[in-house]
Amino acid sequence: MSYLDKLLQNVEVEWIALGEVADYEQPTKYLVKSDNYRDNYPTPVLTAGKTFILGYTAETEGIYQASETPVIIFDDFTTANKWVDFDFKAKSSAMKMITSKDESKALLKYIYYWLNTLPSGLVEGDHKRQWISNYAIKEIPIPPLEVQKEIVRILDKFTELTAELTAELTAELTARKKQYEYYRNKLLNFNGLNIEGGGYKWLRIKEIGIMIRGNGLQKKDFTESGVGCIHYGQIYTYYGMFTDKTKSFVSKEAAKKFRKAQRGDLIIATTSENIDDVCKTVVWLGQEEICVSGETYIFKHNQNPKYLAYYLQTPMFYDYKKQHVTGTKVIRVHGSKLENFQIPIPSPAEQERIVTILDKFDILTTSISEGLPKEIELRKKQYEYYRDLLLTFPKNNIES
Repeated sequence: MSYLDKLLQNVEVEWIALGEVADYEQPTKYLVKSDNYRDNYPTPVLTAGKTFILGYTAETEGIYQASETPVIIFDDFTTANKWVDFDFKAKSSAMKMITSKDESKALLKYIYYWLNTLPSGLVEGDHKRQWISNYAIKEIPIPPLEVQKEIVRILDKFTELTAELTAELTAELTARKKQYEYYRNKLLNFNGLNIEGGGYKWLRIKEIGIMIRGNGLQKKDFTESGVGCIHYGQIYTYYGMFTDKTKSFVSKEAAKKFRKAQRGDLIIATTSENIDDVCKTVVWLGQEEICVSGETYIFKHNQNPKYLAYYLQTPMFYDYKKQHVTGTKVIRVHGSKLENFQIPIPSPAEQERIVTILDKFDILTTSISEGLPKEIELRKKQYEYYRDLLLTFPKNNIES
């Protein structure tokens, strides 16, 4: 018999409405008054949503003392929740602070873990408050206190191990990225570099090709199949630096009205929410021509496309675009500015040599980048499996 079997064997479980073992409090007394957040301020400002910590405040009154009495913060609209054991102030009035009515009967940490076994998508109604109308009436299994403590201990350990693994993998990825960036910037900084193959010359983008503005394509134009297309938003959320396949398609009829990228063209997104991302570039390496949306430029040229794409990742290009962006909420670099950016152009052989080296680093970094979420997802599924196993009890309470 396994340890889990022994732990849960013949355990008497009482099924009780969640609202009978858990209290809630509105965040009214703890709401932050100012959105003047700074990283060096002492008190975090929380929301129950994905952002969680919005910033840090210098306000000293109305702080929830979760370091003394831990709490579950619960988003009353989305049901997102977090375990909090540090002092904080709140931002959203839709957030509820959940505590146990009696820790000798139902541990709050046990309640927290059980809450997260519930399937996602249990939200009922549009903008309906979920705690009272939905969650408080759900029945939670309450085993003896000693069993609750052991379940919490096991799940705390799983959580800790998962966090440690994630930190290690993230540190490895960060180190590889820094190594890649170092060699990329060194290879593409031609000052004082001994270049084989006859040196290089500085040319403006408009001297080595032409910019064509993308047009018209919207997400509503997408179809299940047809002519491949790239929407500028996907450049940020889906694509790496190179691709020979598209995520989306448009019909052959619709494709007639959109501008096209051909093999080797650079597709440059010209608007973003921040300077770091604006002008993110994808090289199209597929055989067929594809449609491209507005808020982009298609750059047609006679150079090694990967060489150009790598150069548009360098600090030299970042400094240039930083000087020429417009807008505040929407950051944009106009085509006329892009066309005047100067790129050092070595011989085709030297471009190929540089690309070959950087491709190896890119493959290594990408493989780690892809491996990291896969490994984390595996650990998450393993954790969820044991959590659900520990917190699943039969309704008939006692097994013979």
